[in-house]
Amino acid sequence: MTDKMKLGSDALVAVMGDEDTVTGFLLAGIGDMNKTRQPNFLIVDNKVDSSQIEETFKKFVARKDIAIILINQHVADQIRGLLNNYDQIVPAILEIPSKEIPYDPSKDYILSRVKQFLG
Repeated sequence: MTDKMKLGSDALVAVMGDEDTVTGFLLAGIGDMNKTRQPNFLIVDNKVDSSQIEETFKKFVARKDIAIILINQHVADQIRGLLNNYDQIVPAILEIPSKEIPYDPSKDYILSRVKQFLG
């Protein structure tokens, strides 16, 4: 078993999304900073470009304390190529809807993987 698989009960959920989504999760108590003062969240607005989203995603998947990454689907669309090539079990990547943009199951990373697996 790898170090990633030994997360335990202190594992974190990270969130990347619009301000409403991230704020909601922070109010629910998921906010955290690691030892190097890196947060487990990214608010994506019109000032954040796709390279910053991609860099944050890569940092989140490299962290050993993150078990799940929640990402608004419209944010995931900006790094779809990176998501499509992601093949790790932990952290799990879950696309979630946002308040303003409808959810499209045909774009969902997990659903597409399940369809590939099932044929």
